This record gives sequence, structure tokens and C-alpha cells, in this order.
Amino acid sequence: MTQDSDHLIDIDKILRTKAPKHYKYVPKFLISYLKKIIHQDELNVFLEESKDKVGVEFLDACMEFLDAKVEVKGIENLPDDRLLTFVSNHPLGGQDGVALGYVLGNHYNGRVKYLVNDLLMSVRGLAPLFIPINKTGKQSKDFPRMVEAGFQSDNHMIMFPAGLCSRRQNGVIRDLQWSKTFIVKSVQTQRDVVPIHFEGRNSDFFYNLANLCKKLGVKFNIAMIYLVDEMMKNRHKTFTITFGKPIPWQTFDKSKTPAQWAEYVKEEVYKLGQNQESPEKGK
Repeated sequence: MTQDSDHLIDIDKILRTKAPKHYKYVPKFLISYLKKIIHQDELNVFLEESKDKVGVEFLDACMEFLDAKVEVKGIENLPDDRLLTFVSNHPLGGQDGVALGYVLGNHYNGRVKYLVNDLLMSVRGLAPLFIPINKTGKQSKDFPRMVEAGFQSDNHMIMFPAGLCSRRQNGVIRDLQWSKTFIVKSVQTQRDVVPIHFEGRNSDFFYNLANLCKKLGVKFNIAMIYLVDEMMKNRHKTFTITFGKPIPWQTFDKSKTPAQWAEYVKEEVYKLGQNQESPEKGK
């Protein structure tokens, strides 16, 4: 550890900052378990080695660290003459975000922005690419303004409209409901929407845990804690990214509500994946 440790992950510090009133009641063994399950020590070695890299250069380093490879299909569907909104299914919660930023960031010379959970802002190398979201905290009142700033910028927007990574329902691994925000803002700023299908899946443990928590009525997203562990399980794999043709923003007219148009685009995303091999390939 260096004196400047702002770029490192510190579970103790995060808990003190995010839950100051409850921190002293959290058992030490639980904190130790959290450090283990998010691979704090292993990630901090990587973060220390990559501390001078930011933005797309940092994503390049992430891909190397994860030994993640991508097979890109539909690259001809990425126009260079206008700003776009890229929307993807969210099967993994780790590699999918890194890989999309890596591909699109390199293609567009770093002119990309994500809408992400603000917890990820602690990863300093990614901060220049992020518009942080914390819908439940004090920042929630600033959410519309921050989204507006992103869409008004000269950057392409990368979004996972489901918010959460995919869940398994009735034996099918699929995103939950998509937010309509990308429809509303893309129409307002006249951005065409590019659908993306990302092939991959998490472990059975992850899906079973998520479903158990839902069944028990647990409101806190416990499964999210295990996403780093899932990311590590998904190392050394090749993932297929399929870009669909841009959908003109004029498509999203009054014949459907924004929520219905969001569902329409979601279906277009999964159609892109139907021509690929079984999702089990990413297992």
C-alpha cells in the first residue's frame, strides 16, 4: 500500500462512509468475509499496478487482468457521424461493462460515458468514464441533472437499462424490466439507439441466491456483493458482443409509451442473441 491509497479498495472505509451509523455494529468476521468475497487484496495489487492509467487505458488493463477476450459482431453498425445511445443486456455485472467500454472506448477514442452505480466511483481509473448513480441516497435529487449532462455532452452513452444484472426466471436467464430513461433522453437529444447483445452468464450460485432473497422478501441486493467473485469466476473466457443496426430516434413516436418502446428495444437485443450459440457457452 502506498501513502496515496485513494485508488485502492477499502471495505472498512466504504462501510464507514456509506453507513456511518451502523458501521460499529458490523461484526469483524463479516467485514473479513466481505474483503474475501470481493477479492480486496487481489484487486488492490492490480489497482496499484494500474494506478496511473485512466479511462480507456484502464479498461485495456482490466481486460488483460481478467484475461477476457471478445468476439465482436456487427462492428459495421457503429456509425461515426453522430452521437449514439448504446443499450445492452446485462448478463454478468462485471466483464460486460468492462468489455463494452473497452470496445466502444477504443472505437470512439474515449468519447464514451456510462451510467453506473456510484459505488464504482471508488475505482479511480474508471471515474472519467462514469456518470455516478445513487438513486437511494442524497444524490438522488441530482440524478436527473446528471443524466441530462451526460446526454447533452459530446460523448456516446453506454447504458444497461435493466439496472441490475440478469436473473434466472423459469429457467431462463434474462434481464428484468428495462428503464425507459434511455428512450426519453435519446428522443430529447436526437440520438439513435444501438442495441447490443452480450453473451454470457453468472454461476448457478448467483442466480439461486438472487431468487432466494427475492422469495424471502430481502430488499437489500445481497447478490450484488458477489458480483466481483462472479467476475473472477468468469476470467479466461471469450465473450461474444453483437451490435445491431442503429434504431433512428424518430422510431420512438407516440404509438407506444416510452416504457413500451424500452421493452421493444429489449426484445430487439435478445433477437440479436438468438443467432448465437447457447448462453451456456459463457459458463
